Amino acid sequence: MKQWQYSSAHDLGLEAKQRHCSPRRENDLAQNLMRLGWLGSIRLIFKFWNRLEIHGLENVPLKPPFVITANHSSHLDALVLASALSLRWRDQISPLAAGDYFFSSKPRASFSATVLNALPIWRHRQRGQRHELGDLRDRLREQSAIYIVFPEGSRSRDGGLHEFKPGFATLVAGTSIPVLPCHLSGSFAALPPDKSVVRPRKIVLQIGTPVTFESVTNHAEGWRQIGAVIREKTVALQACGTFVAKSRRDNLRDNLLLTFRFARFLLHRRLRGMAALQCHW
Repeated sequence: MKQWQYSSAHDLGLEAKQRHCSPRRENDLAQNLMRLGWLGSIRLIFKFWNRLEIHGLENVPLKPPFVITANHSSHLDALVLASALSLRWRDQISPLAAGDYFFSSKPRASFSATVLNALPIWRHRQRGQRHELGDLRDRLREQSAIYIVFPEGSRSRDGGLHEFKPGFATLVAGTSIPVLPCHLSGSFAALPPDKSVVRPRKIVLQIGTPVTFESVTNHAEGWRQIGAVIREKTVALQACGTFVAKSRRDNLRDNLLLTFRFARFLLHRRLRGMAALQCHW
């Protein structure tokens, strides 16, 4: 029998703000229950308010760790991706968020860490500040985490897909941890960067097949290679989503046309019947 050993929490002794920003942060029961209610609620909101449609759920790995990547044009993106996963993973799902925005104040940092379980990426690094990607890479493997990453780095201001920054590839280069490429459409229309109220626009999530990069070196050239592969797969998912939307519009148009023709046929028969009745009298 394996001997039981006690080990203290990695974030023991840290002040609240330090704990919220720490990549070694651990979760407690209260946070677990809050995330259960939060994810369950937003799942219902997306289903009925935004008519969320998900394709490719069968591609999600059976267990963590893995990394989800997607295009980024709205604050809804991370919420949609998190709500699409199993609730049993609620303490393992962590969006990687801009530290200078989501952790800029105590209330915002508290909400981001406690409810969203987000982890900060600092875009404006001070001299001598340690880069957190190494710690995040360790956390991903050791805690069987699920990261939500937006390789574009920030939200698109026009809703289009932009170039991917290769830094995220540090998390998976040279490992067997799968990357799950995704594409979101409709989130920009539902909540663009200059709006604060979610509009009832349809959102569609396309989930691609997972990819691993064991043979890719954990250096700049390898990161660029991973970034190019993931962006190519995201573009393919975008084209697939466009085709699905076009097919849906075509089906709607055909159904409307058939309905119109049937109504015209019924009206024509009704008018002929009335004319025949008048002739009889």
